[in-house]
Amino acid sequence: MSNENKGGALTPKLAQALQFFIEGKEFETFHQYLTGAQLKELASIPLAVNLYLAVQAGYEPELIGNEKEVDLARKDIEQFFVKDKLKFTINSEPFTWYEQYISGKQIRVLGKIAAADEIFLQVPPPYHNELITDDREVDLALPGKESFISKAQPFEVTLIVNGQPKKWKEKTISYDQVVILAKQDDPSTGEKAYTITYFDGPPQNPKGELAKSQIVFVINEMIFNATATDKS
Repeated sequence: MSNENKGGALTPKLAQALQFFIEGKEFETFHQYLTGAQLKELASIPLAVNLYLAVQAGYEPELIGNEKEVDLARKDIEQFFVKDKLKFTINSEPFTWYEQYISGKQIRVLGKIAAADEIFLQVPPPYHNELITDDREVDLALPGKESFISKAQPFEVTLIVNGQPKKWKEKTISYDQVVILAKQDDPSTGEKAYTITYFDGPPQNPKGELAKSQIVFVINEMIFNATATDKS
């Protein structure tokens, strides 16, 4: 990382790295001076958040402004911290946030939650957990520690089997399962073999013939035609 002093000249790199800590996490640099903004960038701390340098016991911590340069080559290893930080959990994993509000989208990114899953804010009984959409903001400064959980969104589509709508709650369907759905409207076919074709499917399998022991991905209003082999 290059760094500039107040005169605009580049600070030369040192031969040996300098260690320092931000919020308990160790960092190192080959530059003697870093600004408050550069320190915040390293630790993913928003620029608007106040960053402090710990000093000797009995003295108030030093506020480090975004433009202020800190000499990291002094005798002691510098310790930087944020006074006002908010803690919460996502699926029981602890996280720290430096702003009052966090959006559902930010929670999803932090917790590596799949786009298809739903996010909930856990609420003590007898109340129900609150659904947090991507565009909703949650106030983390309220009393208590917020806990978020994710759940796979219930899956249900309508399949059209031999012209009849059928509710389906799995993301795939097999040859045998299509046969079972077809027999619900034509039980007289018994154990006869079927030829199954499908149309209007998802990108993985938009159309084709479904062979025995094969499965395909489904999408809403996907069409299946199951014809007994002895029928014209």
